[in-house]
Amino acid sequence: MVTIGSFAAAARQAAGIVVVIDVFRAFTTAAVALGNGARRIVMVDDLDQALALRDQGLGSRCMGERGGIRPAGFDFGNSPAEIREVRFDGETLIQTTSNGTRGVVLASGASRIYAGSFVSAEATVQAIRASGEGRVSLVAMGDHDRTQADEDEVCALYLRSRLAGRQPDRAAAAALVATMALRADTVALSPADVACCLAVDSVPFAIRVERQDGYLIAVAETAAAG
Repeated sequence: MVTIGSFAAAARQAAGIVVVIDVFRAFTTAAVALGNGARRIVMVDDLDQALALRDQGLGSRCMGERGGIRPAGFDFGNSPAEIREVRFDGETLIQTTSNGTRGVVLASGASRIYAGSFVSAEATVQAIRASGEGRVSLVAMGDHDRTQADEDEVCALYLRSRLAGRQPDRAAAAALVATMALRADTVALSPADVACCLAVDSVPFAIRVERQDGYLIAVAETAAAG
């Protein structure tokens, strides 16, 4: 059974395998960082905690946003284009965003969590299939629990279609989002970010989030890894 919900409330209530979806831009940025060699990403819901964890040496650099803008003291914003050419070989990063990482933190009822976006869509589907879990909750995080984000909702529909064995048109899905998505943070959302975020299936791994030593740790996972 695959269900789709929106906002933080859906993340709190979600069960089974939970895919928390944030296309623009949190989990696209996370995918780019992992693809560029990051070993893992610590996902938190608080700016001060992120900075404190970096100061403690748990991670080397902080990335994220509030209101679409890079917070003071952070190494990077929430932009996949910004880090597209940055190597993070072996690093642990710390990420916090207004919606995506918050949803991961709230998904306490999940048997397994994935951080979802278009770039990792097929890898996420294959990882879910390989798990054998029958219950999947797709959570489109949207914008601050106020407005559904078109890109997150379409991504959820796309994932549901693939999980059902259908073959949705990747280019059509990307074009649909590119021409219809309305965003409050249009100043921060650059054309380069949009291009990165809509590169469907451009990374060969899913982003699995597990609790380790009290922290939520995101790593790259292929279907073969289980």
